[in-house]
Amino acid sequence: MKLPAPPPAPAPAPAGRAARDERLAPTSLLRRLLGRPELGAVVGAAAVFVFFSFAADSFLRASSLSTILYSASTIGIMAVPVALLMIGGEFDLSAGVMVTTSALVSSMFSYQMTANVWVGVLVSLLVTLAIGFFNGFMLTRTKLPSFIITLGTFLMLTGLNLGFTKLISGSVSTKTIADMEGFDSARSLFASQWTIGSVTLKVTILWWLALVAVATWILLRTRAGNWIFAVGGGADAARATGVPVVKTRIGLYMGVALCAWISGQHILFSFDVVQSGEGVGNEFLYIIAAVIGGCLMTGGYGSAIGSAVGAFIFGMTSNGIVYAQWNPDWFKFFLGAMLLLATLLNAWVRKRAEAK
Repeated sequence: MKLPAPPPAPAPAPAGRAARDERLAPTSLLRRLLGRPELGAVVGAAAVFVFFSFAADSFLRASSLSTILYSASTIGIMAVPVALLMIGGEFDLSAGVMVTTSALVSSMFSYQMTANVWVGVLVSLLVTLAIGFFNGFMLTRTKLPSFIITLGTFLMLTGLNLGFTKLISGSVSTKTIADMEGFDSARSLFASQWTIGSVTLKVTILWWLALVAVATWILLRTRAGNWIFAVGGGADAARATGVPVVKTRIGLYMGVALCAWISGQHILFSFDVVQSGEGVGNEFLYIIAAVIGGCLMTGGYGSAIGSAVGAFIFGMTSNGIVYAQWNPDWFKFFLGAMLLLATLLNAWVRKRAEAK
């Protein structure tokens, strides 16, 4: 029996033509935009900007925009590390009072030791970083949820802030350190401002933009950024592939502490004195800015740029209500509504990106 002849071999690919790989296919601009976690926040920011441009006559004034940027920067400085922490799958409920702790330590140490204020600033840095290390260390050692760990730190710091301030100063606020050596140079770094015409720009805006740039570089251009996304996506899987999960988590909490120190020094050198009860509740504003900016509550997704856009939305809303002469009692309602709408929009954008 004669067997059929085998089918002819396929012709070889022409010389110089590489095999087609769908991973190497060009990606459209729309698809790249849909893949960005901050897309929903940018759309929301544009909508808020247009809305208040019509609702408040003074909203578009140069002086008003500088005020909006300052409000956004005070939230944005902390929203950046909180966003990175959330991408890593964790929370920090002590971030708000940690800012106040940083300012209190710097002020009271300088005043009581009658030293140069820079000594108090450096001591404050060490103490604040130690708090961040404590949060990360306790999280990794006890395996308790970050909500419980940082809630405990929040309550302890709240009590310590009030207790030590009343014990040392005899009141709920610190003594002024404006006449101490080094105060002017420290103020120029943490609380200076420049006036250009009718616009006053404060140094916190530069701090904010610099932190956003550094955080974006870390997330997108370094191995540490890959570790952060991997830990947020799944700590066990990340550990199995060699990611240093413990070091990454501790580093993220110390990053929050570093930015809390920057914010605390700004408060101190802006007003000379610090109220021990400040900062309570601000941690939710930082989380809201990060969530509005596209960070998922479950971790593994988000961006530093998105947190900046979320903080900018906060600045526009908080000041736009004032410029529109509305009752400020409604601010929290608008903030909550924005949070829900932004979360829904971000979820829709993410689903569309995954479908593409």
